[in-house]
Parts: sequence; structure tokens; C-alpha cells
Amino acid sequence: MSQPLYTAMATSTGDGRAGGRAASNDGLLDVTLAVPHEMGGPGGATNPEQGGFSLSAALHAEFGGIDEATADALVAAAHTICPYSNATRGNIPGTVDATVA
Repeated sequence: MSQPLYTAMATSTGDGRAGGRAASNDGLLDVTLAVPHEMGGPGGATNPEQGGFSLSAALHAEFGGIDEATADALVAAAHTICPYSNATRGNIPGTVDATVA
């Protein structure tokens, strides 16, 4: 399996955008979250409705000892029962693929 090129971690605490805080583990991102004034909240802080926030997912599986068609079928089947796939399907862009080593 290939090694990740970059990994980032962030934590969101509190009541989400309604009074929370989000920060990266390196401290370079540290923001207060609030519901926008236009949506009945206090405003004055970052929120997911602002531009520039996005999420996508990619799942890449590597197999050994099987043919490519079998690998593709296994990944497709896993994608149909995966809780993360089911929770995000149709909500965020995502890709699923397989290779045979």
C-alpha cells in the first residue's frame, strides 16, 4: 500500500457551528464557529455556510493475488455496505478504485 503524502488532523469541539471551536493539531488553524446572523445566530465567526469549505473522499484499495476484475468487484461490494460510504453517498464527491499489486 502506498504511504500517505500528507496527513492533517483537526478537532471540532463545543456545539458545532452554534458556539463551537475548530483547531488543527499544529495550531495553524484555530477558529470560533457560530451560526450566521442571517440564519438567526449571533454571527461574527466562521461557519460552514461560508465559501471555501469543502469535503471529498477517496478510497483506494490495493490487492495481491487476485485479478483486477475481482478486485474491482470487491471494492464495489465494500462500497455498498461501508457505513462511511453510506453516510456520505450523494452528499460529497468521492471516488473508489482498486489496483492489483
